[in-house]
Amino acid sequence: MAEGTPRFLAPSDVFVRRHVGPRRRDVESMLEVCEAASLDELIEQTIPAAIRMDGPLVLGGDLLDSLAASPDRPLGEHELLAWLGELASRNQVRRSFIGLGYYSCIVPPVVQRNVLENPGWYTAYTPYQAEISQGRLEALLNFQTMVCDLTALPLANASLLDEATAAAEAMNMAHAITKQKRAVFFVSDRVHPQTLAVVQTRAEPFGITVRVGDAATAELGGDVFGVLVQYPDTEGGVEAWDELAKRTHDAGALLVVATDLLALTLLRAPGEFGADIAIGSAQRFGVPMGFGGPHAGFMATREEFRRQMPGRIIGVSKDADGHQAYRMALQTREQHIRRERATSNICTAQVLLAIMASMYAVWHGPEGLRRIARRVRGLQLILRAELEALGYACPREHAFDTLLVTVPANGAAFADAPSLADAAMAQGMDLRRVDQFRLSLSLDETTTLADVERLVAVFAGGAAGSVKLGAKAAAFADQLEFPPEHARSSAFLQHPVFHAHHAEHEMLRYIRRLEGRDLSLTSSMIALGSCTMKLNATSEMVPVTWPTLANIHPFAPAQFVQGYAGLLSSLTQWLCDITGFAAVSLQPNAGSQGEYSGLLAIRGYHRSRGDSHRRVCLIPTSAHGTNPASAVMAGMQVVVVKCDAKGNVDVEDLRAKAQKYANELAALMVTYPSTHGVFEARIREICQIVHDHGGQVYLDGANMNAQVGLCRPGDYGADVCHLNLHKTFCIPHGGGGPGMGPIGVAKHLAPFLPGHPLTRADSSSGSLGAVGAVAAAPYGSPLILSISWVYIALMGGSGLAHATKVAILNANYMAARLGDHYPLLYAGENGRVAHEFILDLRPFKQSAGIEPEDVAKRLMDYGFHAPTMSFPVAGTLMIEPTESEARAELDRFCEAMISIRAEIAAIESGEQSREDNPLKRAPHTAAVVCADTWDRSYTRQQAAFPLPWVAASKFWPAVGRIDNAFGDRHLVCTCPPLDSYELEQ
Repeated sequence: MAEGTPRFLAPSDVFVRRHVGPRRRDVESMLEVCEAASLDELIEQTIPAAIRMDGPLVLGGDLLDSLAASPDRPLGEHELLAWLGELASRNQVRRSFIGLGYYSCIVPPVVQRNVLENPGWYTAYTPYQAEISQGRLEALLNFQTMVCDLTALPLANASLLDEATAAAEAMNMAHAITKQKRAVFFVSDRVHPQTLAVVQTRAEPFGITVRVGDAATAELGGDVFGVLVQYPDTEGGVEAWDELAKRTHDAGALLVVATDLLALTLLRAPGEFGADIAIGSAQRFGVPMGFGGPHAGFMATREEFRRQMPGRIIGVSKDADGHQAYRMALQTREQHIRRERATSNICTAQVLLAIMASMYAVWHGPEGLRRIARRVRGLQLILRAELEALGYACPREHAFDTLLVTVPANGAAFADAPSLADAAMAQGMDLRRVDQFRLSLSLDETTTLADVERLVAVFAGGAAGSVKLGAKAAAFADQLEFPPEHARSSAFLQHPVFHAHHAEHEMLRYIRRLEGRDLSLTSSMIALGSCTMKLNATSEMVPVTWPTLANIHPFAPAQFVQGYAGLLSSLTQWLCDITGFAAVSLQPNAGSQGEYSGLLAIRGYHRSRGDSHRRVCLIPTSAHGTNPASAVMAGMQVVVVKCDAKGNVDVEDLRAKAQKYANELAALMVTYPSTHGVFEARIREICQIVHDHGGQVYLDGANMNAQVGLCRPGDYGADVCHLNLHKTFCIPHGGGGPGMGPIGVAKHLAPFLPGHPLTRADSSSGSLGAVGAVAAAPYGSPLILSISWVYIALMGGSGLAHATKVAILNANYMAARLGDHYPLLYAGENGRVAHEFILDLRPFKQSAGIEPEDVAKRLMDYGFHAPTMSFPVAGTLMIEPTESEARAELDRFCEAMISIRAEIAAIESGEQSREDNPLKRAPHTAAVVCADTWDRSYTRQQAAFPLPWVAASKFWPAVGRIDNAFGDRHLVCTCPPLDSYELEQ
């Protein structure tokens, strides 16, 4: 903007005001409650001067310059979306036949509009509070049923990050199950290359040897604990693995099968030929490719392995009135709770995408899925016949959707595979290049007969339109089924839910009915400490469904994805500017994966210097549960560091441990601000102690929302930091995923960022060979990176800094209001909290018999989701309001908590019974409140409408308090017909 341009012609900064909840007058009055003269004074009292940035946050890069934006004058929403649309148009939406586990698909419009584009689904939190998550839980139970039925294995989770990480999880699971000193995992040479790469990365720190070869002829000695095959394989072949399953079991090992759900509608299920674990991706069930993600990975296994299964399992329990209710089963068994004994650090799932995949199955039903699969197979048979007639060889006798094609030495229109692939590319079709004389083609739900005709024309050396196959298609109608040794004979998806919603009215109402059972950000604030449930603006979400971003294959030729190249390059630069680091990898597709990747980078750095013996990782007792699990996965030994009475890292204990393990010290993992909600004043000293003893500092960036624009981890001593884009940078939580966890690193760690076997090594994807791949796609889940891109571009540097200041103000305002009613557990040196704070509920157990769970359930009656419960300190609530909540919403939550405190006081005084009171019997459903009888010692009014404003927008929990112990004793992870079992009363 030229100097002197009138203000009304300047780019709009309205978005900043729309993202940040409190108005200027609210800020002023809230500061009075906090007893701070100004917002800047509050920040000075909260963030140690030694780490604050010297100047404003400036976002750089050529792309930002071309946006004509500045840190103080970002573009408005309309202008920015128009500009991003132009950038996205540099991606070419082509006919992709590359395959490798990624397929074009049709997202049912009723699912796209009412799930993917619906904030009622994408702004919900992980369903830890089951009573207000019944809709998501039912949809996830449908997902598990779908997976169990198609794989013919009785237990499934919901869900994993992608197919490659699911394979790595299966390897670790098999290793743990065999419980023998075996260290070899055999992988077929016909699994997808990205799957092999992720498995190899995961195996190395555990001391596991990955042996690759022909599974059909492999010798399985006593050192093998597991075998992984692809079915159908990466070249399209379908093999009968019965004999391999027998040999694997005879050797005392487990068989893992990576499979395709659509193919399993026609093929024998893995569980029917002896598979112990089946894994894969549900992407082609109505989830866009998105240049690689996000997609829901799946895993199914045998019932006896349920305790070793990573991820989340949805099961059936009962509520206080004996009614059926869904919940996350075996919650305390989640792998990261095992900490130092973990074999997985899975935390974020891919809930939103698993729900989409399950709705796809509900919409089509078993016959609809078979119809799609038969059509894909029919087109593949037509293509095979035509190519073979042209002299090409298709060596795999049986195939579903993929053909491996060999170019003959002579007699064909092309001399080799690359020239043939180039010819196809020139006509808008991308094929997978295998080697000099082989390529492969994968068909999908969107493939048409016209596409097949165009392919045949290319292979024949002719022009598009020169081949017509319509008259020949009918000849293949009786060949669609596989021969008996491969064909599926068992039924699947027999539950009524997969047969009742094939009319759009019924499907729409089913989706809406489930949505109505869930509390999301569309209802009220979700003040979860450490989880940052903030505004996910509509303008940030709009690009997710643009075809130029959604319908792009992750391994498309680079010249056709220049829009993504620009978006990812600029986002990487902005994240470097925000964190103060030299390089960023966007590959980790969850916060837990970011932790793992960061520690692998540290491990790689030490090994490059000949310091392989540096394996000790210091972790404070306040650390996130995934921290020690990630350290174990990176091959490190966890040593715990104490915290002092104020919740800070005990610096003297840290110093003593660093000295004790000086020769073995690899890293310190520290969360900043601390998990206790405090900016520790001695963070520079903490980093220096670790560096002085040869270690590196890993900073957990879960609490970055308190730092953006005000301080930078790279400036005050951290060497690596992961960023939860699904927290600080506005990617919505999606009911438990998707997430993204990119890592920023100092210059000396940049060579050790994750690489990928199917893309060139560069500053974004890492240096191939240094660490290896940690996700199936080079950039994790690129589709949702557009959300964070829009957020940062709209906010600008000054807007981001202002948001951080208000996040800290909102937390201190609520702490000031609630501190008169509840003990505030920790605060900084000046009595300030960071962006979150902890209320101590432990005294109420003795005084009134009230536990944090009782307060959590009672909050549902007020229309709120509970804050983080009993973490990082048992018996507490950790509250984080974020900057997006307006003062009125903060006050509503405070009033609810103050009202609950009065209800506790009534128990303490004896006015209310310790057993029969609104907290112990919460939440209250509409059915209970409206029942003919009422036998409780308090009124229906107090139960359902405890404050006047509750009635204005009452959210009714779908079920009463759920019996967790019953659910764990009676695990049901699939949904058979409801009359086939009855819950015990």
